[in-house]
Amino acid sequence: MNYRMIFRVLGQILLIYAELLILPLIAGLCYGESALPFILTILPTAALGGLLLLPKPRSRSLVARDSFVIVGLGWILISLLGALPFVFSGSIPSYVDALFETASGLSTTGASVLQDFDAMPRGVMFWRCFTHWIGGMGVLVFLMAVLPMSGEHAMHIMRAEVPGPTVGKLVPRLKHTARILYLIYIGMTLIEMIALLCAGLSFYDALLHAFSTAGTGGFSTMPDSVAGFHSAAVENIIAVFMILFGLNFNLYYLLLIGSWRKVLRNEECRAFLLHILIAVGLIALGLRMQCGVETRRALHDAFFNVASILSTTGFGTEDFTRWPEYCKWILILLMLCGGCAGSTGGGIKLSRLMILFRSAKCDLRGMSRPRNVFRVELEGKRVEPATVRASLTFVTFYAMLMFLIAALLSLDGVDIATGFTASISCLSNIGPGMTPAIGPAGSFAFFSAPAKLLLTLAMLLGRLEFYPILVLFSPRTWKR
Repeated sequence: MNYRMIFRVLGQILLIYAELLILPLIAGLCYGESALPFILTILPTAALGGLLLLPKPRSRSLVARDSFVIVGLGWILISLLGALPFVFSGSIPSYVDALFETASGLSTTGASVLQDFDAMPRGVMFWRCFTHWIGGMGVLVFLMAVLPMSGEHAMHIMRAEVPGPTVGKLVPRLKHTARILYLIYIGMTLIEMIALLCAGLSFYDALLHAFSTAGTGGFSTMPDSVAGFHSAAVENIIAVFMILFGLNFNLYYLLLIGSWRKVLRNEECRAFLLHILIAVGLIALGLRMQCGVETRRALHDAFFNVASILSTTGFGTEDFTRWPEYCKWILILLMLCGGCAGSTGGGIKLSRLMILFRSAKCDLRGMSRPRNVFRVELEGKRVEPATVRASLTFVTFYAMLMFLIAALLSLDGVDIATGFTASISCLSNIGPGMTPAIGPAGSFAFFSAPAKLLLTLAMLLGRLEFYPILVLFSPRTWKR
């Protein structure tokens, strides 16, 4: 491995991270709060980043293994350091709790240990929601957008960080691809913020909820989440943008260059919207028939919460743990699906499920007609066998880890439903679970410290889609 180059990239990550911490510091100063919690975080972060830059690499080349190590270590480092403002400000005195909250923010999960929001300083709350925005598109993608980086090892890093079965370039140069993605990301965040301002939110609340929606995270400034604003307009705006951020960002680039037909023909996009339509109809029907909810209200609640769960954002307007059982099962299935590849959403991703479904269909057809050759196709193009195999491997890892984490959580004394949905919630980066303890009205505060560390690891595994973290724990990684 090229250790010196790994240290160099990690140093650059930490220096950029230290610069990003200046924004919540300024926000705190605007509200007359102490800058000390952020100064005490920025200084060691910048110092460690500077030290990692000191060894000059003999070669700037990186292989795939190096890139996985950079992404895995980078996310662990920024999670460890990002927890310090919570501890130094006294908002979350326990470092384990602060680490859980930070990893939840950066991984765009939105699971929280907080219960008393009123005690949190405005600057620290800004940082809490800003972590969603940082983690949504990815700190390594941001690094590629602002710093010169050779195409070969940049591609390895992008494949390691960007979710989805395949990663491609929008334009010939990867640096320009990263910039285009971030410009779209920033533009959509600003549009949502302006829309929320027009709906009556303050600048502070509009900006922070735009951060959380953009990263499909779900942290809110309100103890009751979005329901605390008591505004149907705010809920509808956020619901629409949760869906938009759950779509593949490549589609927005195609729209900008006028390739409307390619967007309309995109099978994953159509499947995503169809899932929303069907789930909203079924859940609204259940709320109307079994709970007696008025039709318009049932459609509104179903639309918001389906958008929140399928995009893996996790904002709440209703305690869906009290909904009919079949409605909860629909939401669990949506948790597993997640957003589109190339979005800021989590979960397995619809494109992987579509590939596996079509692969199974081809196998079944092949059994009845063994002399024929059937190809797995998506978007009218042949899916390479390596991509099919990678999708199957990912789903296998997901299932194994989901059951393993749920089983380990049972040692903490939680019931099966809580442990199982907590495992899905953290691996899919959703936030709320399906029981009252960890649902929209609950929190993860009751878990023991070891269980919180396990769930923290699960959130990072889910955000990075397993491999960068698993590579770190593989002994073969560190052999010459």
